[in-house]
Amino acid sequence: MAIPTVNEANGDFTHYATITYNDLQKSGFLSTIGAANQVKLATIPAGGGVVYAVAYEAEAFTGATDITLDVGTTAGDPDEFINALDVDGMSAPVANTGESFVQSAGNTTIAGGALPISLVQSDTDIIAEINGTHASLTAGKLFIGLKILDPSKFV
Repeated sequence: MAIPTVNEANGDFTHYATITYNDLQKSGFLSTIGAANQVKLATIPAGGGVVYAVAYEAEAFTGATDITLDVGTTAGDPDEFINALDVDGMSAPVANTGESFVQSAGNTTIAGGALPISLVQSDTDIIAEINGTHASLTAGKLFIGLKILDPSKFV
């Protein structure tokens, strides 16, 4: 019996976005999806789920001290994967701080105890909400990485 290689099991991110301070200042870049200041990052396919979410301030944001990030699937408050992250205050990459993840004693566990989280029955958008004084920014770059499972590609 042959055991096929599952490329999805190796590697790091399946989806990512790099957002610069210039992007945040562009008219229409952050359009209204549910609440203001939101942009679609990716789509979880039907039957799929998210394993982890990471945010990294690749270049320090300057010119504003109130930039925050939420990442999730609920348009009104997308905070399942990353919740209320103080982007301009980051000193290291941050992972899995959202409501669907549980932080305990410095370790990340998954709500419910099983991987992946946010299993969906139909295609579901992943939204980033980036709040703060965008017009004042003079520098900065944010990386958001996601690992999304897509079991439908095997059937």
